[in-house]
Amino acid sequence: MTAVEVEAETGRLKEEADEPGWEVDPDDEWGVAVITTVGRQLKLRREAAGMRAAEFGRIVGYGEDMVYKIEGGKRIPRQEFLDKADEVLEAGGLIAAAWEDVKKVRYPKKVRALGKLEARAVEIAVYQSNSINGLLQTPEHARAVIGAAQPPYSPDDVERMVAARIARRTVFERDPAPALSFVLEEGVLRRPIGGTMLWRQQLERLVEVGRLHNVVLQVMPMNCETHSGTDGTIELLKFADGTAVGRADGEFNGRPTSEPKQLRILELQYGTIRAQALSPRESLAFIEQLLGET
Repeated sequence: MTAVEVEAETGRLKEEADEPGWEVDPDDEWGVAVITTVGRQLKLRREAAGMRAAEFGRIVGYGEDMVYKIEGGKRIPRQEFLDKADEVLEAGGLIAAAWEDVKKVRYPKKVRALGKLEARAVEIAVYQSNSINGLLQTPEHARAVIGAAQPPYSPDDVERMVAARIARRTVFERDPAPALSFVLEEGVLRRPIGGTMLWRQQLERLVEVGRLHNVVLQVMPMNCETHSGTDGTIELLKFADGTAVGRADGEFNGRPTSEPKQLRILELQYGTIRAQALSPRESLAFIEQLLGET
């Protein structure tokens, strides 16, 4: 690839990253309905103002093709776009108000479903063998992890996934606070994903979260020869009404389960893992030691 081609490709990727929204998942029926309605309202307002799509696009700072995508329900608009469109079309706040509906569907369907469960849970327990759990990740760490996927995501998709992951961190701000428990592998904490600076920021975030009164953070040391979590992730969420849901990569084909017998198996596995991990105090000391080594 020539220098000119490299420069052109870089420009193309930047343009994609700066586009005012994300692609709509065709399998997300609710999302499609909301975005289609918002796009139709935008188009009607633009046409009522006697403004062509190209002209409107120039004023709001986006291409004609992007305007058509949003109006056609193919693209999820961002809040800044709706605010600017409202101003340009003198909609009196009606277009800007559409953000209240858009923000409910702006993230992928699976992420929204997980977020709803986490928002209801009074207890969340997670063991993850090969990465830092998304609730614990900094935006920079999340971007580095998601950006390393193969085949690679587009820059726009990376930003959407990062935003969705970080939005789930509101679980730490809930009142009353849920009881949160995490077990992380030592090997994961030693891998400087994104480089030394980003790695240090991630470790600092873990220390910060680990000191919260409602969080128990533990590290599984590498000298533990084996444990019941070697098959992968284990997640348990319990709710105020006494119900629960859980899943594990190595059990029940990795599918979520609410069956009492299966939940008892997951609770036994997670309890055993916690017993074999470093204590919360030892775990924080270990992470602080890693920070001192950077």
